[in-house]
Order: sequence, then C-alpha cells, then structure tokens
Amino acid sequence: MQSKGLIKFLVIVISIACLYSLSFTFFARKVEKDAAAYAQGDMAKEKAYLDSIAGETVFNIGVAKFTYRECKANEIALGLDLKGGMNVTMEISLDELIRNLANNPKDEKFNAAVENAVAKSKTSNKSIVDLFIQEYKDSGATTPLASFYATKDNESSINANSNDGDVKNFLSKEADNAIQNSYKVLRTRIDKFGVTSPNIQIQQGTNRILVELPGVNDQERVRKLLQGSAKLEFYETHNNLQVYGLLENINSTLASSLKSEKPAVTATSDSTATQDSTKSDDNLLANLGAGTKTNTDSAAAIAQMGVDNPLFSILMPATYVGQDGQQQLAPGALVGYSNLKDTAKVNAYLARPEIKSIIPGNLKFLWSVKPEQKSPNILSLYAIRPVGTDNAPVLTGDVITDARDNFDQNNRPVVSMEMNTAGAREWRKITAKAAVNNESIAIVLDGVVYSAPGVNEEIPNGSSQISGNFTIEDTKDLANVLKAGRLPTTAKIVEEAIVGPSLGQAAIDAGVNSAIIAFVVVLIFMVAYYNRAGIAADIAVIFNVFFLMGILASLNAVLTLPGIAGIVLTMGTAVDANVLIYERIREELGLGKSMRQAVADGYKHAMPSILDSQITTFLVGLVLFFFGSGPILGFATTLMIGIVTSLFTAIFISRLIFEYMLDRDMKISVSFPWSANTLKNANFPFVKKRKVTYIISLVVSAICLISIFTKGFSLGVDFQGGRTYTVRFEQPVDLEEVRKNLDDAFESTTEVKTFGSANQVRVTTTYHISETSDQADKEVLDKLNAGLDKVQSNKHEILSSQKVGPTIANDIKSRAIYSAIFSILIIAVYILIRFRKWQYSAGAAISTIHDAIVLLGLFSILDGIVPFSLDIDQHFVAAILTVIAYSVNDTVVVFDRLREFLGKPNAHKEDLGDTINHAINSTLSRTIITSVTIIFVLAVLFIFGGEVIRGFSFAILVGVVVGTYSSIFLAAPSVYDLSKGKHLADAPETKKEKAKVIA
Repeated sequence: MQSKGLIKFLVIVISIACLYSLSFTFFARKVEKDAAAYAQGDMAKEKAYLDSIAGETVFNIGVAKFTYRECKANEIALGLDLKGGMNVTMEISLDELIRNLANNPKDEKFNAAVENAVAKSKTSNKSIVDLFIQEYKDSGATTPLASFYATKDNESSINANSNDGDVKNFLSKEADNAIQNSYKVLRTRIDKFGVTSPNIQIQQGTNRILVELPGVNDQERVRKLLQGSAKLEFYETHNNLQVYGLLENINSTLASSLKSEKPAVTATSDSTATQDSTKSDDNLLANLGAGTKTNTDSAAAIAQMGVDNPLFSILMPATYVGQDGQQQLAPGALVGYSNLKDTAKVNAYLARPEIKSIIPGNLKFLWSVKPEQKSPNILSLYAIRPVGTDNAPVLTGDVITDARDNFDQNNRPVVSMEMNTAGAREWRKITAKAAVNNESIAIVLDGVVYSAPGVNEEIPNGSSQISGNFTIEDTKDLANVLKAGRLPTTAKIVEEAIVGPSLGQAAIDAGVNSAIIAFVVVLIFMVAYYNRAGIAADIAVIFNVFFLMGILASLNAVLTLPGIAGIVLTMGTAVDANVLIYERIREELGLGKSMRQAVADGYKHAMPSILDSQITTFLVGLVLFFFGSGPILGFATTLMIGIVTSLFTAIFISRLIFEYMLDRDMKISVSFPWSANTLKNANFPFVKKRKVTYIISLVVSAICLISIFTKGFSLGVDFQGGRTYTVRFEQPVDLEEVRKNLDDAFESTTEVKTFGSANQVRVTTTYHISETSDQADKEVLDKLNAGLDKVQSNKHEILSSQKVGPTIANDIKSRAIYSAIFSILIIAVYILIRFRKWQYSAGAAISTIHDAIVLLGLFSILDGIVPFSLDIDQHFVAAILTVIAYSVNDTVVVFDRLREFLGKPNAHKEDLGDTINHAINSTLSRTIITSVTIIFVLAVLFIFGGEVIRGFSFAILVGVVVGTYSSIFLAAPSVYDLSKGKHLADAPETKKEKAKVIA
C-alpha cells in the first residue's frame, strides 16, 4: 500500500480535529447539566445560572480558553424537531414597496399591474419587480413609469427622464435593500430576545427570510417581535456629568431599600472601612473606577460591595483616567457599563417603584445594541432625553432618504446620511442645539442604541457624516439601520411550524434509539457474515460515525431528525464500500491468489464501482442541499458528509487494518464456511427472462399510475398550504368523532389522522388558508380547541403546529418537482460521461423512473390503509431522491462490471446477453448483502425512529427493495434491448486488428 505513512498521519490529524470540535458540545452539555441540577426544575434559576456563567471559562486546551458562550456557539445545535421551538418564514411585502416608493398613486393601470404581478408571482419564478414592469407594459399604459417614481425622496436615483430599465434597476435595488434591512432588524430583535443558537437566513433568490428559534415557547411574543414595524428614532441625550448624581441617588436609595428587605450583613473591619470610604463621592468614584478589583479581592468584600452599592456593584460608571492620574467622569451620553449577565438585574433595579419615582420624566436609560469591541461581555448604558408630554424622539427615521457606509478624508470608516426637506429642516435645529450644548444625538432602533455621535456644528442641509471608533462592519450595520427607518414595506409570517418540547424530547429519544440499534445491527451483521474482515469493517464504521459527527460539529451544522436518519442511513451505506471490496477479495482468492495479492487486487478492482456508486448518491445529496430547506437541508448535509467519510474509512482505514494484519502474519478471513459460497456460482438467466419482468413491472406501474391519477395523494401542509396541529389526548379517541366535531367547528372538511399512538392525532385544516394574520391564527386555534373540547372527558394538549401559506406551498412544490427532475438528469449525464454510451444512461433512467412511479403509487394506494401518515411532503421528496440515488448506486455497480467484461479480450465474440447475465450474477452477492444490510438499518429506523419520520423511513425502506429489483431486472436488461443485442463497443484487440489491416 503506497503512502501508508501519509494516510496514518491524516487519520491522526482528522481524529484530533474531530475530537476538538466535539469537545465544545461535551463541555456545553456539562455546564447545562450542572445548571439543571442546581435549578431542580426551576427554569428561571436555570437560565440565571447559565447567564451568570456565560462569560466564564469552562474549557481549557493548552493556552486556549473558551467560555460557556463560546462552547455553546460551537456545539452541535439541535433542530426544532429535536429541541422544540418555532420555525418561521417571513415574507417581505414587495408589492407594498412598489406602491410606497411611488407614494401610492391612484392610477388604475399602475395598481392593476401590481395586483397582477402579485397573483402571477405565486406560480412564476420571476421576481415581483420583473412581473410588475412587464404587466405595466402589457397594460398599454401611456404614462411613463418614471413619472411615478421621480419624487423628492428618490431624486438621487430616478428623474422624469429615466426609462423603464432605470426604474427596474431602482426597484430591484430597493427590494434587495428592503430584504437586507429586514434581515438586519430581525437579527437584532432575535439577538435581544435571548434565543440560544438561532438560525436566521435569507432564502436566496426570494423575498423570504427563514427564522429558526430553538427552545422558544412564547409564540405570541415571537410573532409580535417578528412582525412589528422597525422603529428608528433620533433622541437628544443627557450628559454623563449631569446624570452621575442621579445614579448615586439611585444607588443609595437601593441600598436602603434592599437592607430593609433583607437581614443585615455583618461587616468585617475591612468591609466597614470600605463602607466608610464610600461616604465621600470622590472616594466612591475612585473605588468604582479604578480600585474595585484590588479592594474586593475577598468574597466578603464583594458581598459587602453588593450591599452598600447595589447599583454600582453591577453598573460601572463611565470614567477615564485624567492627567492627574485620578478617575474622572467621561463626558457624553454614555453613563455606565455592565456585564451582559447583569443587565437584567440593572433593569430590574431601575424598574422598582421607589427608583422610578426619582428618575425624571425626561430621562430614560437604553442599552447599546451590542457589546463593546474590546470587552465582548460588556454592554453600554446611555442616558436618553425624550421630549414633549408623550416622551417622543426629536426625529423619526422616515425622513432619511439614503444612508451608506463610506470613508472620510483620513480613510476612516464613516456613515453618510441624507434627509428629505422636512427632515433637513428639523435636523438643522436639533444639531444647532446639540452643538451649542456639546451634546450627542442617539440613533435608536427598536429601543436599543446603535450610535450616539457628538455634534460638532450645525448641519444645515440634512446631509450628515457620522464618525466614531467604527469598523467597516460597524458602518455597514449602521447604514442598514438608518435605511431600515425608511423601510416602505412590512414583513409577514407566511409559514410557521411550532414544536412543543415534549414532542421534541420524544423525537430525540426515538432518533438516538434508532441510531444506536442500527449501529449495533450493522456491527453484528458484518462480523457474522465476513468473519475477521467484518471486524475491520466495524472499526471503519466506528471511525466513520466519529468523523461524521466531528465534521458536523466543526461546520456548526444543525442536527435534525432527518439528519439523524441520514446518520443511520450512512451507517448502512458505509458497509457498501466494504462489501464491494470483500466480495472482490473473495473472487481474487477463488482465482488462487495469495491473501496479500487478493487484498491488493480486491481494493484495486472495487475502486471504480465504489467511486461511481458513491458519487451518484453524493450528486443527489447536492441537489437536496440546494433545493431543500430546514430538516431536509440537515438530511442532505449529513448524507453528503457521510458519503465522504464512508469512502475515506472504507478505502483507507480498513486497508490499514489489513496491512497491519498482513505484516504480522495474522490470519485474515473474509467469510465463514456457511457464507463462503453464498451466490458464488449464481447463473440466473436475467436477459432471457426479461420480458416476464418487463410485464410485471408494466402491470405494477400501470396500477400505480391509475391510483395516482384517480385516488391521488394526501398532500402535506407544506405542499397544499393550511395549518397542521399535532394533538395528544389523555385517552385513545375515535377519529370519526374528532373529525365530525372539527368539521362542525370549521364548517369545512378537516383531515384527521392517527399520529403514532391511539391517543395522538394530526389535524390538517385549510380554514383561512390565505390569511396569515395573528387574528386568523387565533380564530383557527379557537375553533380547533372548540372542536376538540367536544370530545367528552378526554383532555387534549397541542404538541406542535405548522402553518404554510398558499404562495410558499406552491414554491415548495415547484422546488420539489425541479429537484426530482434535475436529479434524474444530472445522474444520467454523469453515467453518460463515465460510460460514454447513451444506452447506459437510458437504462439507468428507465430504472429510476420505474422506482419513482412505484413508490408514488404505493403512497397513493396505501394512504389511509396503513396506520401511519403517508403524506407527500418535503420529507417524501428527500426519500424519493434517496431511493433514486440508491437505485442508481446499485445499477452503476452492475454497469461497471459489465464494462469490465466487455473490455476483456475476445469479449465481442460472446453473446451480449450472456455477458450481461454474467455481470449481474457476479455482483448479485454484493447487491443482496448491501440491500439486506440497509434494509436492516431502515427497518430499525422505521420501528424505532418515531412517528415524525415513519413515512420518510417507510418510503426509503420500500424504495430500497424496489430499487434493488429494478437494478437487477430492468437496468442492465434494458441496455441489451436498447443496443438491439449488439455489443456497445469493439474489444481492444479488435481495434488493434483493424488498425493492422488498415496499415
């Protein structure tokens, strides 16, 4: 084996890297376990514990130290289906954008064009902007589009002479800005909401933003948080020099109040000295600003500090060291700093009645949007001055016409900001006042301060430049925030999935159980069938799972239930490469070769089949990755990584083990006596009997097609739109009774199915399918509960819910169809490139289309008959593409062997049918063993994997059986008929003989 040393080095390096990546998950889980033990079920105490330790080091490796927050950020995150929470798709209303940028004209053709564009966008892949431009042109309108958009606010981009192309570019740019700004606003809001490991991403090519919030259970609050309009405001500020006296008053008032509420703390002589020293304002400032750490080394001093100075023990006043070396108050609006974990306590102190009574009405405290650059755990507190009786800002963000990140004359990052005429007029007054009083203007979005720049002089024309200690990213963010204030559109929820924690825990248990059982099944089977060689395969499989989990952790991948299914499936397919190798080794041993030579030739001859079969599966995973979302994305990621790790471990690690055993003259066995001759001399006449199998396949396909076009399918909510709820009753229920009650409540047909046990059902309704408002959600939920309450003496609990609007349902359906078609095409192209004959591609296509029809037909025929859900949804699409990949995987192995036989000397003299029979029979052992192994694994997944993915695992399980059949009985025999029984190519010797004759 060449490069043995390099391979060993790679194995060691990858193992260390995976161990490092997985360590973050281990330490994060350890901290959370400690928090749970401390809290004893009190979630508030558990959260307080985790907040308090967020900035503490919990993982040391050499000189590197990692806090709990950093470990949490790098752990393997659990998806909603495992942890519970909310999955929301927000859609930016670009039709509002188009109208608002034109100041909502009353022109009939303009508004008709917008409405038609919205209607067509539900079934078209074009953007709403493109559709609107086209619809307006087709309407026959004579008014130029530019005349609608040549407003004062848009004058920097559009004028009355602009053409339709200019308008299109302007609207496209504004649409992109609206999406990016909405993303920024949502990102900030969610960060402030305090969700652990949120996932927020723009769905490329669309006007949608996907938001995943694991662990969230306050659904109403989240909806308001996400759908509220961005509120950008400009406030005057107070100066720290003025506010410090108030903070001292608050601190002393708190000390008195808290001491009266709690037993007095007995102070030591040191603490008494500390207490006495705080009587002087100057001494207090010095202690707080510079000497706190040195004067509070002991636990007693720290405790006493919290008693004597409750506010200043968690809020450090904004100070700096003066020229005399003494602490002095820093000028400006920033009045203090606090650790992230203490900000909630500061807020609680400021909200106490006795404290609110001493804070003036024209003063409120707001936190900065993010921690300080030099101190990632520290937030800044600003003193804001509202004006008027309603405590309003001096200016709102709707006056801003443009904002962009820029550089000043010294090449420092700054933000340039433009205002409309009304805004410029007010801005002139505000900045003039601030400049005279040496004050700052705070830029506030959604109640947090993004910047509070000082004002040097009056700004007369509304064109401002904001400078500060900014990074380039800071200026980009601030420019987006300023533009968000003018955001002329809204974001609404068009898809929503809610998973309760109880269902999430059940999903975790089911996934873990299925993975462990499948793992054990694979290990036992390999040893039972391949003897000592099976042990080598088992070691490779163990490394495979270890590498797979380590890579998932390093990529910060989100683990979903389909992702666990992908891991389970990977364990089954990981054996495939080993089976191919071992079967070739057995063949080489049958030719009388030594074990060392048989191992070398077995790996060599199995390599083309291994690569071709795994690459085709990887290509399908790639299609799923680009077309899928949510859990399907997790499945695709796991599947692709699993293929790479399977190849590495099967080809290199198992080979290293064989080399180790050979170097030490250890006995190597690739079978037991009972398994040594399994299908060894198989000689089934597949080509001769092909017409029988063709007829069987045609009859089955016809039955399936009839059912597909007559009975149809039960579409999942993500394909048809609507709302789905998973409901658990205390006792088993009668489905017909539940259905009748819900039909009466909704006054429409409701779909009710058993979901797992007899006391659990899944309800799907299309009531208010086009309504996505909170009012519609509440009305549907009220009617659902009203119908469920009619089930006498049987309380119910809603475990999860999902909402999909009709627009996004059509989009998901289109993406699913495209992904299936694209998968078949990309596989056919790959086979054409690898085998260079269209007959091979056509044979594989016939096989995969057959498998797809049969699988679709079975889901149609068995729907409502089997006691589990067979909905056609995104999970089913992932399953059918996996089946296509597996079927082609099997087919390619046969094709590789056929190509090998056709390349032998005098192969052209043999009957093509006999050669095809020989190719199928010689790979039959591998095909059956691999299929049986994967069927074992999928059976475990089907039985123990949980109700959520039972239909998914059933589809793959049936698909593997059908795919195995088609690869044996349809694919290769089809090549025979497509080539009309003639050889696809001359043998190499024939070409040489022809060359000699020509010469």
